[in-house]
Amino acid sequence: MKKVKWGVLGAGGIADRRTIPGMMLAKNAELVAVMEINMEFAERIRAKYNAKRAYDNTDALLADPEVEAVYIASPVIYHKEQVLKAAKAGKHILCEKPIALSVPACEELVEACNEAGVLSATGFMMRYHAYHQKMKEFISEGKIGDVVFCRGQFSCWYPDMEGAWRQNKKLSGGGALIDMGVHAIDLIQYLTDSKVTKVAALNDTKTFQYSVDDSSCVLMKLSNGATAHVDSNFNIPDAASLSLFEIYGTKGSIIAEGTLSQEEGGKVRFMVSDVAGYDANQNRNQVKPLDVPVTFGNMYTKEIESFSNSILTGAPIQVPMSDALYVQRIVTAAYESGEKEIFVEV
Repeated sequence: MKKVKWGVLGAGGIADRRTIPGMMLAKNAELVAVMEINMEFAERIRAKYNAKRAYDNTDALLADPEVEAVYIASPVIYHKEQVLKAAKAGKHILCEKPIALSVPACEELVEACNEAGVLSATGFMMRYHAYHQKMKEFISEGKIGDVVFCRGQFSCWYPDMEGAWRQNKKLSGGGALIDMGVHAIDLIQYLTDSKVTKVAALNDTKTFQYSVDDSSCVLMKLSNGATAHVDSNFNIPDAASLSLFEIYGTKGSIIAEGTLSQEEGGKVRFMVSDVAGYDANQNRNQVKPLDVPVTFGNMYTKEIESFSNSILTGAPIQVPMSDALYVQRIVTAAYESGEKEIFVEV
C-alpha cells in the first residue's frame, strides 16, 4: 500500500503522547521527520519513533523533499506562520485546533491552502470515535426525531504551571473554551449537521491566576432551530467529571458518558420512544436503552488514515480546515458575549 510521508512540526506534547503513536499504526502513513526547537529533544523524539530525520526549525523540515504532509502541533501562536510556509512549500496540512489566534488569521490560512492547491484539515479527532460515528448515523436516520437540544461537558484539572503556553492568552488565544469546549461545539455541529448561529456565554477565571478562562458556559442557537449548551473547565478534577454529551430529539435521546476523551471508550445510551400522547404521570420507565455495539479503535490513527486517504485518492476531507474556521467564529462570538454580556450573532 502506498503511504503518505509525514513530518511533524511541534513533536512534543500531544504529538508525542497521542498523534505520533496513532500515526505509527496507520496503514497508509509513514513518519519521516520531526521538528522541535531544541535539537536534543527533537533527536530523542526521532529515535523514539525511528523517524529518518530530526530538525530544530520549521524551514528545514519543510525543505525536506521526502515530506509530503505535515502535522502541526506547536503552540497556537506559531500555527499561522507554519501553515503559510507549509502551503507555500506544497505540503498537505493537518493542523491542531485552534488553527490560529483570530478569525481573520484563520481565513487567511484557509485561503492560502486553497490557493496553493494543498489539502488542509484540522485535528478534531473526536469525530472519529466509534460511538460518535454511531451517534451521527442514528441522528441522520431520524431515529431520535428532530433534534431539539444538545449538551456537552468537557473538563480537566489544569492548575497554574510556569511556562505553560496554554495558560498565556497571547500564545493560546484563550483557555478552557478554546482548548476543550471547541471539541463539544464541533461535535454538536457535526452530529446534527447544523451550524451555530447565535451565542451567549459566561467565561471567567475563577480558580487560578493565569490570563485565560478556567471556566466557560456557552448557550447556542443552531440553524435547525435547536439549542445547545457547552460547559468547559480547567478547574474540575478529571476524575470528578463524567464528561457527559447529550443529544435530545422528538423521538428519543442519546446520552454519552466519557466519550469526550483522548481515548476511545465510555458508554452510550440510545433511547427511542414512540410517543402516543401526553402522559400526565410523566412515566420514564417504559423505554429501555437499545443495544448498539461498537468496536473501539484509535481516533488518532483514524484521523491520520482518513487525511492520508484524501491525499492519496482525492476522497473528501473528513475534517476540513474550513470547519475549524467556523468554530473559531463561534468561539470569538462567545468571548465577545462574555465580555459585553449580550447575545452575539456568528
